[in-house]
Amino acid sequence: MNKMNLGSKFMFATGIENSYPTIQLPDGSIKRVDEMEKCCHYKNWEKDFELTKEQGIEFLRYGPPYYKTHTGPGTYDWDFTDATFNRLKELDITPIVDLLHFGVPDWMGNFQNPEFPELFAEYAGAFAERFPDLQLYTPINEIFITALFSAQYGWWNERLTSDHAFVTALKHLCKANVMAMHAILKVRPDAIFIQSESSEYFHPMRPEVQKQANFLNRKRFLALDLTYGYPISVQMYEYMLQNGMTSGEYYWFEQNQVKARCIMGNDYYATNEHLVLPNGTTEGSGDVFGYYVITHQYYNRYRLPIMHTETNMKMPDSVNWLYRQWANLHRLKQDGVPIVGFTWYSLTHQVDWDTALREDNGRIHEVGLYDLERNITPVGKAYKRLIEQWKDVLAAETFGMVYTH
Repeated sequence: MNKMNLGSKFMFATGIENSYPTIQLPDGSIKRVDEMEKCCHYKNWEKDFELTKEQGIEFLRYGPPYYKTHTGPGTYDWDFTDATFNRLKELDITPIVDLLHFGVPDWMGNFQNPEFPELFAEYAGAFAERFPDLQLYTPINEIFITALFSAQYGWWNERLTSDHAFVTALKHLCKANVMAMHAILKVRPDAIFIQSESSEYFHPMRPEVQKQANFLNRKRFLALDLTYGYPISVQMYEYMLQNGMTSGEYYWFEQNQVKARCIMGNDYYATNEHLVLPNGTTEGSGDVFGYYVITHQYYNRYRLPIMHTETNMKMPDSVNWLYRQWANLHRLKQDGVPIVGFTWYSLTHQVDWDTALREDNGRIHEVGLYDLERNITPVGKAYKRLIEQWKDVLAAETFGMVYTH
C-alpha cells in the first residue's frame, strides 16, 4: 500500500465555477463562455474568498482561467493567478487546483490537437514550479463530459459529432491529464490528484435496448480507465481502435499511470442518470439509483479513496438535495468506503447552465451557496450548519491518512 498524508481534516469544499468552453451562436459566430466573468468573480474574487472562509470551508476547488494564463508555448501571464493564490494562502484556504475546465486557449485550437497533451503538461509543470507549496490538484475537470460535449454532442469547442472525434478528444485529454500529473510530481513528489469525473448510469427503457445500455455503461468508465491504466473490456478496446486509437496509444496509459497518487472524485447531479429509449437515444431519468449506488460501482472498479467533488440543485430544492447527497455519502462511509470529502458546487449561482452553456442568455442558475450579489442562500446556511456539526466527528474518523491499493 502507498500512504498519502492528508492531515486530519475531512475535506468540506466548494468551488468557484471556472468553465470557459467556446460555443457557436445562432449567427454563426464563435464565443467563449467564461463563467468567472459571467458570475462576476473577476470583480469580486477577494469577497468570494472571504465568503468561503466565513462558511467554515477550508478546501476550495479553484483554478486560474487557463485560456488567459497560457499565452503561448512556454509563455504565461501569472498576474491574476499570483494575486488569487497568494490571497488563498493568507486566508489558510487549501486550493484543489483546477487547471483545465472545459476549454483551451485560442492559439491551441481544441481537443483534436495532437500537441495538446504536451503543451498542457508543460503548463502544469510551470504552475507547480510557481506554487511549489500546493499539493492537491485536479489537472483536467470532467474528462468524459469534456470529450462528450465537445466531440460527440457538438455543443462546445470543436463542436464535432462522431465517435472518431470523441475518441480523439478522449485520448488527448486523458494523456494530457496523466502527463500533467507526472510534470507536477517532478516538482512536488507528494502531490495528490483528485480526479473530478462525472458519475453516470444508463437505464434501458425496454429489453431491446439492453445491449445499447450495456455499451453506454461501459463507455462511461473510459476516462477513468485510461487515466488509471485499468484493463478495459474487449468491446471498448475494439471501439477505440475502430475510432482512431492505436494499440500503442492504449498501452501507453497502462505503462504511465500514477494511480497510487490519486483520489477518485465523483460528481453527481440529477442529470447524471439516463434513460435509453427504444430508438437508442437517451434522455434524463432523474436520480433513480442515486449517489450511493453509482459511486459504489465506481469504487468497486477502481478501489480508490473517494471525494464527492460536485453536486448542486436549483432553488428551492437545493437544501433538500444537499441533505440527500450528504445522507448517501455518509452511508457509504459507514459501509467502509474511504470517503475523504464532500463538495457543494459552486460558491455562487452560475449563469446559463440551464442550457449546459450552449446558449448565451444570461440566465441565472440558482444553485450557489451565495447569489450573484453575494448574499447567502438557504443552502448556504444549511451547508454551513452541516460543516459545523460534522467536521470534528469526520476528522476523527479519517485518522489523518488515506490508503490506496
